Amino acid sequence: MPDSDLQLDESGKLRHFLSIEGLNQAILSEILDTADSFTSVTDRTIKKVPILRGKTVANLFFEASTRTRSTFELAAQRLSADILSLNVDTSATVKGESLLDTLQNLEAMQIDMFVIRHQDSGSAHFFAQHVRPGVAVLNAGDGQHAHPTQAMLDMYTIRHHKHDFTRLRVAIVGDILHSRVARSQIHALNLLNTAEVRIVAPRTLIPVDAEALGVRVFEDLEAGLEDVDVVIMLRLQRERMRGALLPSEKEYFRRFGLSQERLARARPDAIVMHPGPANRGVEIESSVMDGSQSVILQQVSFGIAVRMAVMSMIVGQSGLQAGGDA
Repeated sequence: MPDSDLQLDESGKLRHFLSIEGLNQAILSEILDTADSFTSVTDRTIKKVPILRGKTVANLFFEASTRTRSTFELAAQRLSADILSLNVDTSATVKGESLLDTLQNLEAMQIDMFVIRHQDSGSAHFFAQHVRPGVAVLNAGDGQHAHPTQAMLDMYTIRHHKHDFTRLRVAIVGDILHSRVARSQIHALNLLNTAEVRIVAPRTLIPVDAEALGVRVFEDLEAGLEDVDVVIMLRLQRERMRGALLPSEKEYFRRFGLSQERLARARPDAIVMHPGPANRGVEIESSVMDGSQSVILQQVSFGIAVRMAVMSMIVGQSGLQAGGDA
């Protein structure tokens, strides 16, 4: 089933959020615009709106996570949802229960929305294909496939600082091959008509079909950073690597680590981003990470508003209804 058929209802509105593929520019722009309305919530004395009041959101994290899990939990809390977070280390899946059995047992508890992070690509789609009508699924990262809310908070951060995607050169640097974030970022940047999307990496960490994704490929960091407006650094995904794809972390930093000297090749007002967790001295120098051009901590803050936006857009679709006034 195409992503668009699974993610969108008959009127073209979100019913699940599984990947950037299958969506359109209008949906992405709506997410960004809706997130604008939620950024002020964090400045209130009472940081809540009643949109998901009376609804239950289940966070199913089969992979370790800090930022993504925390921001999804905060997003649901600020939308006034009840939250169930599954302790996967002690869950029945460890004891042999299938993913489908887990889903059906949780559905019996009247869950309205599942937020799923899983090590297997396609797991979120599997859930979306099997949930009851009216139950929503949000992908918090599946294998090497997609991480759509991370891509959208990155797009929000870029738009906040740079406004117009059509004039931007964006460089994504690092382990492209294993990064679900990079794949989602590339699809989002192209849907938003970014002038040029570059990927910069050692040859062993570049997908074989890279050009087909609509990017320019660079194997030299200095050349890849020349005159770019946005630099997105990626973590080395050592847990997903098979074989000796890199000689050493020290050698990687020598060739592809972002230093102040290398950042100077970008435009003077370029911003530096990282989806986290960042490895200082491996992919990025501490002085850059903590420097004036870094917006890495802003990404984390914006992640709450963006995830609130996605959840709120699904409310009213798939049978979910918003609560009344607080």
